[in-house]
Amino acid sequence: MSASLALGDIFRAAGPAWRAAHAGRLPLQQLKVMAAIEHCRTAALGGHVAACGDCGHWRIAYNSCRNRHCPRCQGNAARTWLAEREADLLPVGYFHVVFTLPARIADIALQNKAVLYALLFQAASETMMTIAADPRHLGARIGITAVLHSWGSALTHHPHVHMIVPGGGLSPDGRRWISSRPAFLLPVRVLGKLFRRLFLTRLRALFDADRLAFRGQLAPLADRRAFMRYLAPVRSTRWVVYAKPPFAGPKAVLAYLSRYTHRVAISNRRLLAFNENGVTFRYKDYRRDTAQQQQVMTLATDEFIRRFMLHVLPRGFHRIRHYGLLASSSRKASLARVRELLNVISTPAPEVPEAEPVTPPPCPCCGGPMVVIQILPRWCQPRGPPQASDPTKGSP
Repeated sequence: MSASLALGDIFRAAGPAWRAAHAGRLPLQQLKVMAAIEHCRTAALGGHVAACGDCGHWRIAYNSCRNRHCPRCQGNAARTWLAEREADLLPVGYFHVVFTLPARIADIALQNKAVLYALLFQAASETMMTIAADPRHLGARIGITAVLHSWGSALTHHPHVHMIVPGGGLSPDGRRWISSRPAFLLPVRVLGKLFRRLFLTRLRALFDADRLAFRGQLAPLADRRAFMRYLAPVRSTRWVVYAKPPFAGPKAVLAYLSRYTHRVAISNRRLLAFNENGVTFRYKDYRRDTAQQQQVMTLATDEFIRRFMLHVLPRGFHRIRHYGLLASSSRKASLARVRELLNVISTPAPEVPEAEPVTPPPCPCCGGPMVVIQILPRWCQPRGPPQASDPTKGSP
């Protein structure tokens, strides 16, 4: 068991053999993600050498890959994003709503990620906006921050959208703030029925427009009659929409978002061991009682890599989206109006620097200031042997 085990360590050790075993069958995007994670904080990406001005200790810091799938590179991105979103928070309760695709639809989505993940966002957001605007329910225009997750805790393919929704919205005429009930936002069964209808209607339209691909075991679904028979069971089953009670204030919302916005599949903290038996990691088994949900699983290394690669996103796909009051085109004006109605002072957006200068941490030996003495180009090693180096703990 190693506290410092990282996904890059697994990819560097087992990635070449895994790629060779699947040569010619791996999408280019997956190969790029693997290469980025393998090279992250290694000499392949270059870096710098810092030396202590007091004791002369040297330290190498290799650059980060900044790939959004890399567990090591998402901390800074999450902090920057959260700082920008802090100004959007309202002094109201926030609800957590989850829309999940049935397993049969998830199988199709795995082979049509860009199209069906986008449809998942579209159907889920339209469902929320439509039911919230209905006078029989809330009768208001709400705001939504939605985050796509394609994985379960055991790295299985499980596409669903997490939504953070303020507990209320603007009246249709924009003159009033309409608050939701303290522990209730919208009826989940009504949401589930509309979500199912919207998604399936548009899924059939995508099929008729020849925008879906079917490979392997799903190849027979290219025939329309087979496709409709395949969808028949999910037309009558309940589609899961889950709503949690409201968060305990804006700070709790930010704490939650920091865990969900900038993460793909697994964090390095969950990795426990990597050896000849495979990869051992922690996961949550939600079928168990809360006290027993934390479990440990060991997967063969090839299977672990395969499961991780299921969650590589299509190039340019946005997995964080905003709707309604929080839509980018009208967010500033909408939030200003809401704050006016709630009689609260607007919070200015924090200034985020475009680029932060390299600031080496203090010397680990004496605590003195470290100064950059050498810039390392890609694939280059430093001149002269440093007294101590750790290529896995460099600054981004």
